[in-house]
Amino acid sequence: MGTERQTRTSGCTWISFYLTLLLLLGKRALAEIRYSIPEEVKEASVVGNVAKDLGLDITSLIDRRFRVVSESKDAFFEVNQDNGALYVHKKIDREDLCQGSGACLIELKVIVENPLEIHYVVVEITDVNDHFPNFPEKEQTFEIAEHTLPGKRFQLHTANDPDSGVNSIRTYTLTSNDHFEVDIRQSDDDKIPFLVLKKSLDREQKNKHSLIVTAVDGGKPQRSDTLNVSITVLDSNDNRPMFSKEIYQIAIKENIPVGSSIFKMNATDPDEGSNGEIEYSLAKTLRRNIYDLFELDRLSGEIRVKGIVDYEENDVYKLDVEASDKGTPPLTGECRVNIKIIDVNDNPPQIEVTSLSNTVSEDSKPGTVISLITVRDKDSGVNGKIITTINDGVPFELKPSYKENTYSVVTKEFLDREEESRYEITIKATDCGEPPLSTLKTLNIQISDVNDNRPHFENDPLEFYLVENNIAGASIFSVSATDKDLNDNAAISYHIVREGSQNDIMSFLNINSDDGHISALKSFDFETLKTFQFQVVATDSGTPSLSSNVTVNVFILDQNDNAPVILYPVSSNGSAEGVEEIPRNVNAGHLVTKVRAYDADIGYNGWLLFSLQQVTDHSLFGLDRYTGQIRTLRSFTETDEAEHKLVILVKDNGNVSLSATATVIVKLVEPKEAFAASDVKSSANVDDEDNVTFYLMITLGSVSVLFLISIIVLIAMQCSKSTDYTSKYLQETNYDGTLCHSIQYRSGDKRYMLVGPRMSIGSTIVPGSHANTLVLPDRRRASGEVSL
Repeated sequence: MGTERQTRTSGCTWISFYLTLLLLLGKRALAEIRYSIPEEVKEASVVGNVAKDLGLDITSLIDRRFRVVSESKDAFFEVNQDNGALYVHKKIDREDLCQGSGACLIELKVIVENPLEIHYVVVEITDVNDHFPNFPEKEQTFEIAEHTLPGKRFQLHTANDPDSGVNSIRTYTLTSNDHFEVDIRQSDDDKIPFLVLKKSLDREQKNKHSLIVTAVDGGKPQRSDTLNVSITVLDSNDNRPMFSKEIYQIAIKENIPVGSSIFKMNATDPDEGSNGEIEYSLAKTLRRNIYDLFELDRLSGEIRVKGIVDYEENDVYKLDVEASDKGTPPLTGECRVNIKIIDVNDNPPQIEVTSLSNTVSEDSKPGTVISLITVRDKDSGVNGKIITTINDGVPFELKPSYKENTYSVVTKEFLDREEESRYEITIKATDCGEPPLSTLKTLNIQISDVNDNRPHFENDPLEFYLVENNIAGASIFSVSATDKDLNDNAAISYHIVREGSQNDIMSFLNINSDDGHISALKSFDFETLKTFQFQVVATDSGTPSLSSNVTVNVFILDQNDNAPVILYPVSSNGSAEGVEEIPRNVNAGHLVTKVRAYDADIGYNGWLLFSLQQVTDHSLFGLDRYTGQIRTLRSFTETDEAEHKLVILVKDNGNVSLSATATVIVKLVEPKEAFAASDVKSSANVDDEDNVTFYLMITLGSVSVLFLISIIVLIAMQCSKSTDYTSKYLQETNYDGTLCHSIQYRSGDKRYMLVGPRMSIGSTIVPGSHANTLVLPDRRRASGEVSL
């Protein structure tokens, strides 16, 4: 136990020395000024202009909350925020405030904020001679034997004067007489008067003497008090009790149990009988609190503790003890017992938060001061040395001030509200006593938000599919971004970037700036526009505002909104009707004619199927469902009619099919007539055939060019091997004579194709998609090539 106590004491001593050295060598961050005023000055008396002496701007005192904080419980001083003057707020009595003759100092803290500063002001209260000396008793009686030798000393009552310095008691005087004089013994801060016999007494001449002792202070004007001393002259008892020492020094620990014996007086008297019997008593001139704390057994001389002794109230007590015999007259001896109180660690440290900023901005730089704290301990010595720490895991630290036991709580790293929005800072103050005592203080710090996070889109780019023929003005889809900040810093507004080559399309788009809902002001047509791209910018409402953008890819999905169009046969009046003449001697399988049709839709919606709705003889003609070719099923006989009417229905494969009809009149002629008629027909319809051929060439040529371009684009895609989403549209030609469309595009690892009449072998329909959407196996993973 002793080793541990020595180790702890040594560690605390080194820590105290280190902190003291650090404070002495560190820069003086704060100012300290000193004033002096006499006690009892009137209220509102000006002590000095603190703001001017500290160099503060007087016009900013109110905004910076210029104020004073006193270390004492009573607010004796205040400051005027208008002119910066320090004035007396409450009448000051130095004797009540500071007992003793030492300097009476009041320490004040002057605090201003924005930025936070603390300055120290020390006001010294000087003494004025406002108290008279005072004897505790106005009468004192002595019984002195006539044979008492000159030089005998008799202690007089000591006068009390609360004033200090020159204003305290300066001397004692005695009325003029032949037998006695006053002698003063200086003891510590006290002047103890003694009545000294300078000439032997003669009871037969005078058995009683009356004297006046005057206590005079050193003030201007002087103040005094008197003590009436009565002396009765007695016979015999020529030995007085004697103590071995005039002053005894003892030490006890504070909080010693009540009733404990701390010292035993022992005086001796060589006389015999009653003249040698001694009784002890405490002098009547002691401070009153001493009688409450200590008692003296009159017979045994044992001093015991009567009340609770507290080092923090007083660290030394002075007891004047008298020993009197029972002779006639009784003789008295006196001594002083100085009781020193030893401090024990019975007071935990105290933590005072002088100033605190409860809210700290997350962009505060390391070293920003958020609080000022002061720690103190009523104990002394090692018991009063304090070690102050802050809890781990918080981005704050303690910085010592030049003044001992004063600290600043500062940030030690950058803060991020999005990671931690509030902190609990626990400050622990531990003294170096044995056992050590601790105190905890918790500071709750809220981190305020700054706009340091941009709006964030979860995906970039965004992909949306929009069915053509949408309702103009209706919402088609929405975008949404998030922001980790708070309040206005997280309030997001949206707008569309209306720049670039597709600005004409952007003019038909509108976005709700509050919720990101995008509406189209027109209806889109898949056959005109298949995909487009634009950018949306999300901007927060912070200062300054931050923004981010996202690319939006929109794909138009086809609807079956176009009916098939008959390209052949077309009559001169524009109707889908034609006449074909064939010889009677043709064999089965002879190509009579081919119905040609076109559908502007894509994929299944543009996949055309042909069927006979009406025919004169089902055994004579057959229609290919996919190509529209009309062929003979058998040879003609003499009994077959010479003219046959065929009504062909052409319909697409949309969910709701659209259709058109064509009428073909087949006439059977003799071979020579058929040849002649063919020449005539060829000559008569050459212009019509030329027109049809011209249109077909233009259509097939356009489709072929688009097909070649698509092949080149697909080859380039395979070379780059990009896995990003792309959309490439290819137009293909059906060489069976029926016009159709197909579109291929890629989404991630899948390839999609919107096909016409002939599907690729091995293709499968994607469940849940439109009926004209196929998914193609991606052969790139197996062979590294694309097969179309």
